Amino acid sequence: METPLLVTDFLDQARTYYAEEEAIVGADGDRFTYGEFGERADRFSAALRDRGVEKGDRVAVLDPNTHYHLEAAYGAMQIGAVHTPLNYRLTPSDYEYILSDAGVDVVVADYEYAEKIETIREDVPTETFITNDADAVDGRWESFDDALEAASPEYDRPEMAEDDVITINYTSGTTGDPKGVCRTHRTETLHAYLVSIYHELTDDDVYLWTLPMFHVNGWGHIYAVTGIGATHVCTRGVSPDSVVETITSEDVSFLCAAPAVLNQLLEYYESEGQPAMAGANDVRVTTAGSAPPEATIRAVEDEFDWYLKHLYGATETGPLITISDAKRLIDEENRLEIKKRQGFGILGSDVRVVDEDGEDVPRDDETLGEVVVRGNQVMDRYWNKPEATEEAFSDRLEGYYHMGDLATVDENGMIAIRDRKKDIIVSGGENISSIELEDALFDHDAVADVAVIPAPSDEWGETPKAFVVPSSGDVANPPVSADELTAYTRAELASYKAVRRIEYVETLPKTATGKTQKYELREQEWADEDRLIGEG
Repeated sequence: METPLLVTDFLDQARTYYAEEEAIVGADGDRFTYGEFGERADRFSAALRDRGVEKGDRVAVLDPNTHYHLEAAYGAMQIGAVHTPLNYRLTPSDYEYILSDAGVDVVVADYEYAEKIETIREDVPTETFITNDADAVDGRWESFDDALEAASPEYDRPEMAEDDVITINYTSGTTGDPKGVCRTHRTETLHAYLVSIYHELTDDDVYLWTLPMFHVNGWGHIYAVTGIGATHVCTRGVSPDSVVETITSEDVSFLCAAPAVLNQLLEYYESEGQPAMAGANDVRVTTAGSAPPEATIRAVEDEFDWYLKHLYGATETGPLITISDAKRLIDEENRLEIKKRQGFGILGSDVRVVDEDGEDVPRDDETLGEVVVRGNQVMDRYWNKPEATEEAFSDRLEGYYHMGDLATVDENGMIAIRDRKKDIIVSGGENISSIELEDALFDHDAVADVAVIPAPSDEWGETPKAFVVPSSGDVANPPVSADELTAYTRAELASYKAVRRIEYVETLPKTATGKTQKYELREQEWADEDRLIGEG
């Protein structure tokens, strides 16, 4: 039997079997059962219908992980409208671009961010503006709760197909204008199934929302956590003290955290005298993207007593395509080395690392190739960008999405990201991995954060340059000199890989999801050159 895969099934499933169980712990302290959550979503569906929203219309949500985001998302999707989450760290001009590009019909904005929309509302096609606190917002904004109270819980749910686009996730925009990643009922549903498997979700899990809901729909957790009948614990931003307090008071069992967040928690743990890092439940944590340093993994698992997983992917892929949680391959001797790898492909995903001719690289953990993937969780297309879509799926290997990351493959088939294609440093004809250098520098006690990019060199074409945030925070008098850091990398790595230029900075430019925006550093470094790569 074949039935359509629809994201509306997740909330339907939860309210059918867990109607009286706690669904959401709101950031404001409000608590909702799945029955109450479902009714609020129903009322929002009806409210949207009353305002002329139809299947296929776009409903944007600008919200810092409150229950309103979950209610607005499901309320929109239940009538076939396209959930379009917005990064709450963007500027008004960014929102003007996205709302216009997607042709957004309705904006639901948290009161803290509504002003950014208010300044550009006359320049976008959006007609309906809703907020969770209309009294706190200037301009003509409707109240979310008033709209729910005035609406009936009854609405007409249209017929939907699994290949209908149901969400558009805009990329973080590390290069140029953000692109709208179109994801269908099918891609979202199958990805949520995979998340449930690899994060080992169960109905008694308590999930803490440290990961932005706007980021790839919270890595699919708005679906997976809901469908399994677990509890959402919402937040308004992330600070180490509030995270630790919530973990212990709400008996959190699972959260996701970028390496930067893990490091903040480690600093808090040490500065606060090693407080309890768990309540009644054991804690699992998943990190993603750049590999956390081995020291971070060791501290999280040995000091916090949490179980850490490391996954890899992109907005275009759901994101989950690989994971390093290979229990049959992990022992105490290799635990840290394996867990910092991006891992191997998950079920139903064809993940390959290929050379410029589209051929698989050998499993020698030395030969670089680009990561490409084919799978049911991969995006349908970029919104209104057919050329970018074609390029993403046809560069080295036709029909595979090209991640833009360079990796090696070990004897077990586990990949390790070594660099972005555009970030590889070619110095005197030798390839140098900026990530390898960053990992080495990060292990130095005097380095709080670091980014390595190619810098122009008359002698070598390019040479590595490190932008270092000193652990003391004092860029004028850092606790270690540039010469000492150069000597340190020369001792840790092959001599030709040593970082030869170091600049101390107070902060590094970051996206909302914690990814370092190296392109800003590169543009700054190559401003006087006629190209952004060296001729080495």
